[in-house]
Amino acid sequence: MSSENNKLGPPAGLPGSPSGSSLGSPAGLPESPSGSSLGSPAGLPGRSQRSSGDGAPSLLIVKLSSLGDLFHALPAVHNLKEGLGATVDWVVQREYSGMVACFDDVRRVIPFDRRGRDRRPGAFLKALRAERYDMVIDMQGLLKSALITRLARASRRLGPSFHREGSRLFYHAVAGRCDKARHAVEENLDPVRHLGLEAMPPAFPVTFPPRELPGSGPRVAVVPSSRWVTKDWTPAGFAAAARRLHEERGATVYLMGGPGDVARCADIERMMGGDVVNLAGKTSLVEMGSTLAAMDLLVANDSGPVHMAAAVGTPSLVLFGPTSPARTGPYGEAHRVVQSAPLDCRPCFMRACAPQHHRCMRDITADQVSQVALEMLDRTQAR
Repeated sequence: MSSENNKLGPPAGLPGSPSGSSLGSPAGLPESPSGSSLGSPAGLPGRSQRSSGDGAPSLLIVKLSSLGDLFHALPAVHNLKEGLGATVDWVVQREYSGMVACFDDVRRVIPFDRRGRDRRPGAFLKALRAERYDMVIDMQGLLKSALITRLARASRRLGPSFHREGSRLFYHAVAGRCDKARHAVEENLDPVRHLGLEAMPPAFPVTFPPRELPGSGPRVAVVPSSRWVTKDWTPAGFAAAARRLHEERGATVYLMGGPGDVARCADIERMMGGDVVNLAGKTSLVEMGSTLAAMDLLVANDSGPVHMAAAVGTPSLVLFGPTSPARTGPYGEAHRVVQSAPLDCRPCFMRACAPQHHRCMRDITADQVSQVALEMLDRTQAR
């Protein structure tokens, strides 16, 4: 896609600090340049000091991963771009660079090789330092993202409230106080408030290329895997719920996932008797976005594709167990969450089930899921 190529900078790993550079901890905000306009707490420079040719301030966002977290940051980035009239560049892990190139507000993507396997490590530093930014905003809060923030050429460095691993040492200021009781989208809006901007209603400006898909009737995507085994519902449950949607509403079911999800999706396809379009391991992240944009409904565990679907306006039915929908549920009113009966251990936020019963997910029934899914499909079809 040509627009992706225009946005992408060269990928590489994180090199050491440039010769002669100092990575010491800033004691506070640097003095404001002569003639600058300090209309915000972080002190963006005035027009005479701004680096972009058209007089607009230039921002660099450092948000490296993961899939869902990148979409959680989108409303904040949109607010910053619109509120400041800024240009926005974005540093992200290489595997997400094509997807971030589809974010409407991003001018240039700078891919970062988190594994350090690139044969041209200097290319990353060259791309990172190709422009002087008025502000770099770390929205990851880890040591590696803070180092990238420090290596960038920027007048101001702003970090997130949830910083850790000593990353605070590399920022001039931190946006807000840490409050993990909020939804991640609200948490990411802290830099907007820190800069004195009026937050607009959350929007997710992303454009994926359209994609032709086989099948007829309502389109239902099923993403049966997540990054934690504790968040995964049973393949039999997904198969039974999807079969009912196919039989009662004539829905075409699309199984989706990465290369590591092929076996799980094959089991569901087998249990459904083949009445399914199995796309597991066959789509890039951009193609996944295009596919989800064409769906009438997504049924999934708590996982990254849920937030991708929410961003493109596809209603999502999400099964929650060890994690909290108040924190990472799909953002917006079009979505539904299904949980089992209350348990003393839920939410535990654990990657392994300590009691080893996994009841928070196993107690969810196919009847529960299919009934809610049918109601959502009927609502979608009635519009």
